[in-house]
Amino acid sequence: MRQFLLFCVLCLMAPIGYSQLQGLPGPKGDRGFPGMPGYQGLTGQPGPRGAPGVPGFSGTSGLKGQKGDMGSNGRPGPSGLPGLPGICEICGQDSFSGDVKALTESISKLELAMNYDFVRRVGQKYFVSYKERDSFSRAVEFCSQRGLELALPQSEEENSALTQFFGDVYKAAWINVNSKKAEGNFGTDMKNRPLTFTNWGDGQPDESIQDTGCTMLSENAVWRVTHECFLNAFIICQI
Repeated sequence: MRQFLLFCVLCLMAPIGYSQLQGLPGPKGDRGFPGMPGYQGLTGQPGPRGAPGVPGFSGTSGLKGQKGDMGSNGRPGPSGLPGLPGICEICGQDSFSGDVKALTESISKLELAMNYDFVRRVGQKYFVSYKERDSFSRAVEFCSQRGLELALPQSEEENSALTQFFGDVYKAAWINVNSKKAEGNFGTDMKNRPLTFTNWGDGQPDESIQDTGCTMLSENAVWRVTHECFLNAFIICQI
């Protein structure tokens, strides 16, 4: 009976517009099941490169390694200068004084010789040089300014020793022989002392040089005279 009355009321309300009224919400339905996972999307483009980072701090030093094996021996060095003569301990007083004097002179010569780049000793004589090359007059001046004389070999041994100063290319050195024929015909040194040893080459001294010439020691340890005193030959002094 109640339902019939409700139906009649609704029929009466329809003509006056109540049919547009919203009805009451229905009961909430049950939640559905979750859907299936979708497919994986495409890989995106790489982003821009970032700025370089700040340099890190230096690490601590590592432990010291073990000592390596000893290397092979190097080549032996050049021979040193001969030693000075010893003092005679069993000789008389006069002989002792003479030995001391000779020793003092030897020490002075050795100290002076050690100032040069190249030194050769023959007996009690030292030949010294910086291996410079210049004219004959400059060679005489160079040695004189140092209280020395231009080299003059007085034996075969000294003559051969001078050739040890020669380089690989230029092989000639000035020697202390009188450069003026009129004053000694190349038979004296620059102080007009007679030569006690000579080693002239074939055709030497050159007789065609009438006035002034200069003597040089050449590659084969022979002497020759030249009028070209301006040539650059090695300057060797003697102590």
